[in-house]
Amino acid sequence: MSNIGKRLTGGQGSKPPRKGKLTRQQLILLVVAVVLAIALAVTLALRSLFVRPELPVRNDSQNTVDKDGDGRPDGPEPIDYGDGLRPRGGDGERKSADYWTVLILGRDTGGGGNTDTMLLASYDVTNQKATVMSIPRDTMVNVPWDIKRINSVYNYYGGGERGIQHLYKEISQLVGFEPDFQVVVEWDAVGEIVDAIGGVYFDVPQDMNYDDPYQDLHIHQTAGYRLLSGDDAMQVLRYRHDNRKNGITRGYPDGDLGRIKTQQAFLKAMVDQLLRPKNMTKVGPLIEAFNKNVETDMSFQNILWFGQQAVMGGLKTEDVNFVTMPNSAKYAYSRSVGNMQSYVVPNARQLLDLVNNELSPFTEVFTLSDLDIMSVNADGSVSSSTGYVEDKKAALPPPKDEPEEEEPTVDENGYPIDPETGLPITVDPETGEPIVPIDPETGEPLVTGPPDTAIGSNENGGGTTNSNGSTQPGGTTPISPPDTGTPTPPASPDAPATPDVNTPPAPQEPAPAPEVPADPQPPVADPGFALIGPDPVV
Repeated sequence: MSNIGKRLTGGQGSKPPRKGKLTRQQLILLVVAVVLAIALAVTLALRSLFVRPELPVRNDSQNTVDKDGDGRPDGPEPIDYGDGLRPRGGDGERKSADYWTVLILGRDTGGGGNTDTMLLASYDVTNQKATVMSIPRDTMVNVPWDIKRINSVYNYYGGGERGIQHLYKEISQLVGFEPDFQVVVEWDAVGEIVDAIGGVYFDVPQDMNYDDPYQDLHIHQTAGYRLLSGDDAMQVLRYRHDNRKNGITRGYPDGDLGRIKTQQAFLKAMVDQLLRPKNMTKVGPLIEAFNKNVETDMSFQNILWFGQQAVMGGLKTEDVNFVTMPNSAKYAYSRSVGNMQSYVVPNARQLLDLVNNELSPFTEVFTLSDLDIMSVNADGSVSSSTGYVEDKKAALPPPKDEPEEEEPTVDENGYPIDPETGLPITVDPETGEPIVPIDPETGEPLVTGPPDTAIGSNENGGGTTNSNGSTQPGGTTPISPPDTGTPTPPASPDAPATPDVNTPPAPQEPAPAPEVPADPQPPVADPGFALIGPDPVV
């Protein structure tokens, strides 16, 4: 009983600890160490995978210094705004700690490489709200060349960094600020991303049938809701209208704006798919599609950081507002084409409200004086809200077309028709001179014979002489009066327009009566012709 209450340290029945076996406490410590190591590794991996972007420095004097002596600035060249507006904001105070703007460009390489799809996106990470504004490709901007559509700016300056810089200039003059980053996406990337996430469910708005062998573009889609592959998605996004059939072109009733609505709806469906946590595991195919088809001044880790913030922050599709730049359709004169070209011009005040309330990352409020908004005058010339138009010729009224002279209507004998009476005119009412008939087929005067030749002259050059001794027209060639050796008196202004060949002219002096054959037949008057010159003296 002496051992009661005492701890046994040995003796019968006790088992010594086995060599090399961890105690419970040691095992717990080991597990904790492993978990911490894994957590540290994951943290380090995530830090390298998800990298918060740094705001770019624009127009920094340090970036324009040629430190390496190659004759070029070490940083990107500053934007030359000339006499145009410079954007405000820049380094101004932001609405939240993580408020970002990105310009997204879709290049249609099969159709020439113009930036036909342009999206200006703002993402308030702090408050999990986003706005994506589509800029129509036909938006008129203040540029020095003739066709002033915004989709031509990037290619006009050769693409790449220089094309982006000039596109930034036009965007900043539309909205008052420069985007933080840009992403240039080749169309093929969209299809590959759709395939990488297993397709996108989408309601195709209408049947689509279009073939363009020149671009190797073939679109054949049936209206309705279904799972689209990458190729299906590309066809839907590029469609504008069917091929012309029986003189009719079927497509979106509102043209390119209809295509923008479809693109916005599809992007919303695609965002909904991408925001699902299961797609965060498909990083490999996304990286491959990104590297092949995307040019941007962000790293892929920056883009993944935005994706992480959206998924982990709870961004929902209803938090993403897709809008189109407020606009109106206009037509402006083109010197190079020689006719009116279609454009869309911004509705300035509506656009300004959208900028201040949803797009701009800055607390600074913009005014209309901060924007360069183009407009079209009633005569087809253009104006800018700044009062400065880079293409000075476009600010002038278009040249007026000279009215075409209408060819006079003539009868079958070549005489002009009086539009009031419908009768042929044979004498000029102002001068009293006979009118030379015009050939209705050639438009040339019907004067083919030499002077002193009668109308309707016979094979010997003579005309038909009536019983009065005057020459009777019988054809379509005007003549001069016969040379009788006697001076011909000038035509009297009071002389009748058409001589009455049925009534002999009154003799000036008494003269012996000429011999008249029996049963004289009065000549038949031809109302379609008159003698050139006064009546011959008999």
